[in-house]
Amino acid sequence: MNKTEVHQNGDASEGTVFTLSIFTENKIGLLNRITIIFTRRHLNIESITASESEIKDVHRYTIVCKTTREQIEKVVKQIEKLVEVLKAFVHEDRDVVHQEIALYKLKTSSLNSENNIEKIVRDNHARILSVARDYIVIEKTGHKHETQVLFKKLEPFGVLEFARSGRVAITKPMKELSIYLKELEEAHQG
Repeated sequence: MNKTEVHQNGDASEGTVFTLSIFTENKIGLLNRITIIFTRRHLNIESITASESEIKDVHRYTIVCKTTREQIEKVVKQIEKLVEVLKAFVHEDRDVVHQEIALYKLKTSSLNSENNIEKIVRDNHARILSVARDYIVIEKTGHKHETQVLFKKLEPFGVLEFARSGRVAITKPMKELSIYLKELEEAHQG
């Protein structure tokens, strides 16, 4: 299978990880229209988060995708054509500070001193978030590989549930979104 066939089949093992920061109005159905752009190009979204931004009434989608620079640039151009999208940026990992959060649910009985769960939690810079009669919940913040390492260490104790959030990221460059929006407004007026 050549690289073209790989991308057409949605396997992006031959590519770079990109983080897209997409700033939008908060409109119903917009997330669906954005994800359709990825689907049409046979690109898999690794993770996606949505939240408010630092500017009132402006929302932010953070999307992680593994592909080529050429493909992701085409995706960004298409996304920016959507009326409700104010601006979309594409970044490589070196350009962002990012984290994910993971939650692990185990039986409370796994807390016995023989298992040393508490030492595993401490050694992995995690914390016990909740202790109930039947289960405990452990929280770990970090990069995907770090949360996966903790999962592997807890797996022998019987992980009842595991959930990991999408990437939350902020950019290292110091140009603020408000400056981009002002430049965009001036360009439309001129």
